[in-house]
Amino acid sequence: MTKLSVNINKVATIRNARGGNNPDIIQVAKDAERFGAQGITVHPRPDERHIRFDDVVKLKDTVTTEFNIEGYPDKRYMEIIRIAKPAQATLVPDPPEAITSNTGWDTLTFQGMLKEIIAELHEIGVRTSIFINPDPKYFEPAHNTGTDRVELYTEPYASLYPKDPKNAIAPYLEVAQLAKELGLGINAGHDLDLHNLRYLKENIPYLDEVSIGHALVCDALYYGLENTIQMYRRQLDL
Repeated sequence: MTKLSVNINKVATIRNARGGNNPDIIQVAKDAERFGAQGITVHPRPDERHIRFDDVVKLKDTVTTEFNIEGYPDKRYMEIIRIAKPAQATLVPDPPEAITSNTGWDTLTFQGMLKEIIAELHEIGVRTSIFINPDPKYFEPAHNTGTDRVELYTEPYASLYPKDPKNAIAPYLEVAQLAKELGLGINAGHDLDLHNLRYLKENIPYLDEVSIGHALVCDALYYGLENTIQMYRRQLDL
């Protein structure tokens, strides 16, 4: 079964636009789980433009499914992980000023650094995932870091999918099989939506988890949050 983890960053962006606590992030996380989300994802950035440090502290005692915290593994991020002790830490190579994740780790260059960080995360008792591009050369080094999973960066897939689904999925089929052979769990995320998610799942049935935020929140404006989460679940429950 592929789990759906709902990224609530965009909900926090809406709240922060006006100040106050509307929408209530904690209540949204509770409701998302009640509506069928199998995990909650956040990506707390240093400028706190969406999820804030105090949100993470509250969410650690709220989330009853799987809490996934994404971020660049600097000192601040590692402190957040120590405090929150989420089910999963997803390491991304974003600089602090990045609008959103836009590439995976160069695990050839950063293998040593990632290995040290992942060892520390394992000592805390947190499962690890590395955000990674669909290029075979990065997977053996990723395995050598000791990570539990990799998260496939799916923006290239999502961009090509409307014109050429077969070629869009091709590199992901290759690296997913390689990850499986290496004993790595497989997550996926970025620009996945109701149009392209089912095809990804059909072709990579052993996906452990997808993390979806922007598209899901946009769809919720039209369909409502409960209905939207169920619609995404139906794309995965094949």
